[in-house]
This record gives sequence, C-alpha cells and structure tokens, in this order.
Amino acid sequence: MKTGIFSFEKRIAALAALGKVMRDGAAGVTSGHAGCFAELIDTLHLSNPWFTPDNVRRAVSAIGNNLTTDKLNLWLSAYPGVMEERSPATVGVVMAGNIPMVGFHDLLCVLVTGNRLQAKLSSKDEMLIKAVTGTLTDLEPAFEMLVEITTDRLEGFDMVIATGSNNTSRYFEYYFRKVPSIIRRNRNSIAILDGTETPEEIDLLGDDIFSYFGLGCRNVSKLFLPEGYDPANLLKFWHRYELLRSHGKYAVNYDHNKAAMIVNREPFIDGGFVLLREAPSLTPPMAVVHYEFYSDGNAPEQWTESDKNMLQCVAGHGRLPFGKSQQPELWDYADNIDTISFVLKNNSIR
Repeated sequence: MKTGIFSFEKRIAALAALGKVMRDGAAGVTSGHAGCFAELIDTLHLSNPWFTPDNVRRAVSAIGNNLTTDKLNLWLSAYPGVMEERSPATVGVVMAGNIPMVGFHDLLCVLVTGNRLQAKLSSKDEMLIKAVTGTLTDLEPAFEMLVEITTDRLEGFDMVIATGSNNTSRYFEYYFRKVPSIIRRNRNSIAILDGTETPEEIDLLGDDIFSYFGLGCRNVSKLFLPEGYDPANLLKFWHRYELLRSHGKYAVNYDHNKAAMIVNREPFIDGGFVLLREAPSLTPPMAVVHYEFYSDGNAPEQWTESDKNMLQCVAGHGRLPFGKSQQPELWDYADNIDTISFVLKNNSIR
C-alpha cells in the first residue's frame, strides 16, 4: 500500500530550508535553529578534538551550500522515479565518524527518496547528525516517521549502506549478506601534477591535503609528480597550514613519524608541520604525504586504472579541480556507487 506520507516537493522544500539553517549557522547566526549549529561549531572540539571549529564550520557550510532548491532539483532530475509515490523501505545506514557529518550524504539519499532511515551513528559524530535530523523534523514533522537513530545493532531493514575500515567491511559483508547492500571500505585520493600548476592551484591543493587533518577518504594522501619536480617547492605555498602543528593530537603524530623516519634512516622533506616522503603507498600515516615520480612513458593514468578500486578521487588538470576534493557536489557519490539508484531499485523490487 502506498503511504502518501508527504510529497517530493515538500521533501525538497524541507531540505532546502535545512540548507539555509546550516548556512546561517556556519556564518555565525545564533538565533533559531541556526544557533544549534553555531554552538556545535564552537564546542564540538571539547568532546572530539579532531572536530575543530574550522573543520566543523567547513563541513556545515559545504553541506548547507549544496542544499538549495536548485541544486537538489538539478541532482534529482536524473531520477524520474524519485518523484513516484511508494511505500517507504527501511534503509539501515552505518555511519563513519572520521570527519564531521561524513554520513550525511547517505542520510540525504534515503530521506529525499521518501524512504525510512535507520541510522547507527558513530560515537565520534553523534551530535551533528542528531542536530541535522532534529532540525529537519522540526522544519517538516512528516520526517519524524522516517527517521530512527540508534546506538544498537540495526534490525528490520530492507537494505543497508555501511561505511567502515577494511577490517569492519568483512564483518559487514557477513552480517548484511542477506539484504541488498553497499559496503564501503578504506579509500584514498591522489593528485597528479604536470608541472604547470599556478601558485593558486598549489595553494588549493593544500586544502585537498590538510582539511580535516587529512582524515577523510577524499583527502589527497599521495602526489604524482613529473620527473625533475622538486617537492620541497610545494611547501612555500602551504604556510597557512602551519597552524596544524599547534594541534596537540596532530603534533604527536608529526613528532612520532618524524622520529621514526630518523631512526630508520628514511629520507624525507620536513615542512615543519608535514613530512614529504617518496613512497609507493597510498596510505601514509597522519602528518605525512607520499609522493612518487612519473615519466612520459609511465603515465600515472596507467596506475590509477589498475588500482581504481582503491581511489576515491583524483585531483589535477583535466580531473577534479584543485581545492575541490572535500567539496563534493550532490552527484559525486562515494566509491562511484550511485546511492539514489541503489535505493530506488531495491525499494521497487521488494
């Protein structure tokens, strides 16, 4: 039976209203619903030191900027089925907590399609997601029937979207094996430089690397450089990120990794707040960025094609513009898996 809880147009209107609230909160408005986000921006670091005011503001602002009527309609115009009335399916969502509101897009995909969200939050990012759902249900009470937040195991779901580490993904695959699922694992992002980048582009590359302390899968963790490129030249464009060294937990990682490289006699370039190391791995430890040289006969595209399932995004000329890796559009899906299509398809075949 079709429930007819409320229309697509009302869902869009409520989400756009949420976007306005989040933009206002990021801008420092302290009245009304925006005040909740403004307060969290200023205080979340007290419970999670990685969620600094700058990083929380960055996340709230980025999401708020995406939640406009025009952007939502443009995104969803590719899915005619999203406007059809149907009985809601229950979608279990296991959220990560490595950066602020990293699970928001999954929440959005479930609710904008008129389905029911059953979300298991990360203890690292409870308050922001609860602020989102609380604000949304205040703005549009019909959403109350479609939102369930839990700290226990998920139950009674029709499909699942779960994000975790490579280790937890094996557990997810087993536990959710009987229902349609999207299981996300560790991924990393890279940048490919060709040597013609402007100072402004190198500065923006710093955002790709250092925003959120580099903790997100969309953060660039490795650079591909043309032969003869001096990686030390990059550091002079990243002075504004020297403040990372004053963050206690980040500084511990920087000091530890620097000491380990010295003891192991590993060559590195010390930027005073970041260590550049030539290495093949995509996954350097915190405060370390890996780089690798390529020649004309060994184009990095060959590497990215063979290992594309390890990559989240690739920044560079002709690719994702520098500075945009942590500012995804609504249609930039994690792991390149179309979440809207997944939800719509598995609702229709129940």
